[in-house]
Amino acid sequence: MKKHFKAGVFCLILLLTLSSGSIYAEEIEKSASASIGFFTHYMWRGFQIHEGAAIQPTMDLTYGNFGVNLWADFNTDDQEHVETDLTLNYHFDVAKVGIDVGYIYYALDAIDDTEEIYLSLAYDTLLSPSITLYQDVDQGNGGYLEATIGHSFALSDDVGVNLGALCSYNMHNDYSFGDYTDFHHAELSASLSFAIRDITIEPMIAYSFSMSKESEDAIEEISEDGEKDYMYAGVSFSLAF
Repeated sequence: MKKHFKAGVFCLILLLTLSSGSIYAEEIEKSASASIGFFTHYMWRGFQIHEGAAIQPTMDLTYGNFGVNLWADFNTDDQEHVETDLTLNYHFDVAKVGIDVGYIYYALDAIDDTEEIYLSLAYDTLLSPSITLYQDVDQGNGGYLEATIGHSFALSDDVGVNLGALCSYNMHNDYSFGDYTDFHHAELSASLSFAIRDITIEPMIAYSFSMSKESEDAIEEISEDGEKDYMYAGVSFSLAF
């Protein structure tokens, strides 16, 4: 694991320690949540990273406008740890636009670790549109743009339906995609959320597909089973503290 990853964890601990002694009189909002997901396989940006079913635990902490996410993936076929990601972000609002700036460290088992920075804009209106630009600042030298929309509605007081769609655009992000600039992939998803006591359960299903000849070639080459389109499903269990 690279020194940058250890430094990021150290900076996070230092930030939370210093923040706990804030001189501001007002109460700072804090939250924590943990979840674990079980999926038919691990999909990332249109790629099937491994064929085996995936177990993906994650933890989120927020302190005021600062947030941290720790996420991991385990391949049940090989019974191996595949990846751990650390994300640090800062969120603020300007009128109806939510803005996130952040940093992601990808600690990978099979290939070199890498790092990204990102900027995300979300508009508080119908379908909650958002757009995020990722820039690789380590192994790669390009960008990746992702646009999303989504809508949630209640079936009852305890059950909700979540629908989502995204599309992405690759910009010479040759670390894992291949050096091309074109539309990359799109995904349609649906999930059902309900709670049992304090635990939220969310089964989901999604369909991911390539959007250009270049992305089709890249996805077929990198994906574990060599396909360009994927249907996958899973269920997650989450708990807020």
